[in-house]
Amino acid sequence: MQPILAIARLTFKAAFRFRLVPVLAVLLLGAVVALPEVVEHDGTARGLAQIVLTYTLGLTTALLGLTTLWLACGTLARDIEECQMQMVAVKPVARWQVWVGKWLGIMALNAALLSLAAGIVYAELLWRARGLPPAQQEALRSEVLVARGSRKPPVPDLEPIVAQVMRERLKNERVAAMDRNEVRKIIREQVKSQEQVVPPGYQRTWQIHLGSVKDSLREQPLFLRVKFFVAERSASGTYLAVWQVGPSDSAKRWTDTPKSQAAETFYEFPIPPNMFDEQGVLTVTFQNLNETALLFPLEDGLEVLYPESGFGVNYVRAVGILFCWLALLAAIGLAAASFLSFPVAAFFSLGVLIVAFSTGTMNQVIEQGTIREVNSSTGQVEHAIWFDYATVAVFKGLLFAVNLVQEFSPIDLLSSGRSITWGQLARAVAQIILVMGGLFALIGITAFTRRELATAQATT
Repeated sequence: MQPILAIARLTFKAAFRFRLVPVLAVLLLGAVVALPEVVEHDGTARGLAQIVLTYTLGLTTALLGLTTLWLACGTLARDIEECQMQMVAVKPVARWQVWVGKWLGIMALNAALLSLAAGIVYAELLWRARGLPPAQQEALRSEVLVARGSRKPPVPDLEPIVAQVMRERLKNERVAAMDRNEVRKIIREQVKSQEQVVPPGYQRTWQIHLGSVKDSLREQPLFLRVKFFVAERSASGTYLAVWQVGPSDSAKRWTDTPKSQAAETFYEFPIPPNMFDEQGVLTVTFQNLNETALLFPLEDGLEVLYPESGFGVNYVRAVGILFCWLALLAAIGLAAASFLSFPVAAFFSLGVLIVAFSTGTMNQVIEQGTIREVNSSTGQVEHAIWFDYATVAVFKGLLFAVNLVQEFSPIDLLSSGRSITWGQLARAVAQIILVMGGLFALIGITAFTRRELATAQATT
């Protein structure tokens, strides 16, 4: 470890020599201190969390991420181009030790800067929270400064129903002549809509199994988080809803007063404690008092939120996931610099980030099965060629790799008071650092070990 730590110390000192740390410290202070002062919130707990947590932590992560890429590309590529690496290569230090040492040096700098920024953001949130009205301070403590777990109703298995309906439909010659995959897709959406739609004057009941956490939720306040879509928009843009919680045959069944709720947005409201039965099943019923049908998505139409742990430890776990992202960016930058010059390595690293943010396009190509345009009149494409099959296969692999990293959204979870468990942090370390970071490290170390350093000459 001695050669690795020596390289790490030199890399850490190089950041100060390049004037990187002072400049980045000023930018971070501007992000975490000046931004909340310049951008005013709306005086609510949600507004404060949006400004102090979402914006500042997001901007901090972006600044540190770009700096990590720049430093990772520059610290290795410039050492090779300026012939400093040739001096190190003749010493009893393996090249993999040089690579790992530089990665550790970059991550030591990231750990210091991220800890400083995260500490300031935390203090800023607590200090600015004192200026909120008493009701909003209570909302902040119960909805934001808390780590809340969630339970959702089980998603029904629609495939047996889809298969049965498809067998009936295929008896029609016209349907039988259509593409089977397209027919199945249409039937699945029709069956799914029947499970999601609540017609006017009707009601729908969900049963949420709280499982093993029911005993710890006695006398604890719970929250319902709902979202729905509408078939026809009303003039006001809002819709009346009556919510009932608790067993239907119980005297303690709670009925809320009719609420006016907006469509296509998440709506969150408290419900009394102890509304679940002895088995830990919480029954929730919705009554549609409107003249149009309402659609509750199976995936996120309704969920129950409950307190799980404190905000401080939740905040630490969120910062830990952000640190995992920076570790991956450092590995990407060093891998690119292992076989490319500094400008090309930086361009390549930014290209990797662009690909990571293009999941929407990749999903569309995978669903269509082609990279070509779909005929707008028929909704179909010509027969796929080998290029389409290759493209879809590549996009599936890229999407799988990107989802390993993008599965975690610590900033969004923090600002909505959602729990980030130790299990999620462990999976982030495994998927982001060990799997994806390890893959780039393997590529970078292999390329750096095989690279002929004697051909790199200093430019004049």
